[in-house]
Amino acid sequence: MPTNNSDAHRYDDIINLPHHVSDKRPHMSMINRAAQFASFAALTGFSAAITETGRLTDEKVELDEYEKETLNEKLRAIAGQLDEHSIVAFTHFLPDEKKSGGAYVTATDCVKKIDEYERLIILKSGMRIPMDDIAVITEFAHDDMEFQERSRHR
Repeated sequence: MPTNNSDAHRYDDIINLPHHVSDKRPHMSMINRAAQFASFAALTGFSAAITETGRLTDEKVELDEYEKETLNEKLRAIAGQLDEHSIVAFTHFLPDEKKSGGAYVTATDCVKKIDEYERLIILKSGMRIPMDDIAVITEFAHDDMEFQERSRHR
């Protein structure tokens, strides 16, 4: 496409004029000028979504019948000793609130109540652990020195 000669000289009348400085408005800093042209946060939350997607979760392990019976025996023993205020550690599956899967966590406390109807273990702290989510039960005697020593270092 041929260039029109008049287009090439279109701004000849203003090209050599001095830069205009306003008398009414203060001079804008280079940072503020650059901010005008910065990209908008069009993908608000995108970074958080990427982080969430990359966060790993565990799948809940199904116990076999022998493991379930072992846990049931331990629960019966704990139920018979509620008045002794024994300290018990429950490793249980905690479902993730945002995605499938979850994590295995350990809660250590005295058992306040075992609710057979709701299938919950209620600890003195108020925490409620579903029996079907328990993977490991470790019972400590009230005067267990090993447990007391580990508790001090947490």
